[in-house]
Amino acid sequence: MLQTAFRLRFVRFVTVGVGAAALLLVLSYVLASIGLPPFAAGLIAYAVAFVVAYSAQRGWTFGAAHGHGHALPRYFVLQAGCALLSGVLAHIAVDRFQMSPLAMSVLITAVASTVSYVVSSLWVFPDKPGHGGGR
Repeated sequence: MLQTAFRLRFVRFVTVGVGAAALLLVLSYVLASIGLPPFAAGLIAYAVAFVVAYSAQRGWTFGAAHGHGHALPRYFVLQAGCALLSGVLAHIAVDRFQMSPLAMSVLITAVASTVSYVVSSLWVFPDKPGHGGGR
């Protein structure tokens, strides 16, 4: 059953995303715990998680059908856009709609994840003719 689930691109995408988030959490904690300044710990952890997520999304989720010269800049733009979107939505959710931190976190995670998947599928790693899209 698990093998069948991993044949679905969306399941692979979510798996990579959750793994990258877990890596960010653990790595930022470890780096800060060993004495790195919090800014450096967060920046280094994010950079490592970004590289791992990009590599896994390109290679496993989308089948390595796209060259780095095409996909990497687009992935960077997408992730920067999702970060900005998350910040704006978080601000609006709390400031305008008085959402709790938990509700705000759920909202921005759902929206950013959806946007990331759709834009990754259509623009960053678009299906190539004969490549079997959606798998």
